Amino acid sequence: MSYRLLCLDLSGMLIDWHPECLYRKLFGDERQMRWFLSHVCTTAWNEQQDAGRLFAEGTRLLVQRFPEWALMIQAYCKCWEEVLAGPIEPSIAFLHKLKKRGYPRLLVLANWSAETFPIVRQRFDFLDWFEGIVVSGEEGTRKPFPKFIGACW
Repeated sequence: MSYRLLCLDLSGMLIDWHPECLYRKLFGDERQMRWFLSHVCTTAWNEQQDAGRLFAEGTRLLVQRFPEWALMIQAYCKCWEEVLAGPIEPSIAFLHKLKKRGYPRLLVLANWSAETFPIVRQRFDFLDWFEGIVVSGEEGTRKPFPKFIGACW
């Protein structure tokens, strides 16, 4: 008996996710938005939520550092669903083909906040096709750290 197992990522592979989707609506200036996302609500800051920190705590710490940006920082969590641009259709079509061809063991390894993942789970029906989903925020660590990879096996 052969075992077929395929582990997939969500962000950038199956789900188009970008803070710019939200902040383009809030900023009138592209340059200012880019500065904000590279200096205030950075990828490194978001990764802390992906590793298990609560958004309330991350927001509190960031507002302490950048009080002049408090409303924009708070919008990240309050309007979070707007960062989801949608499914990446060619990848979803490929995933559907894999499922039809007998890849019964499809798994997701996702760097994602435990607080926001339920929104994703509810919004994207294709997540029901997976046998298992390991969410970094629920594990208290993220990829590529060994503790997260170990949680997957």
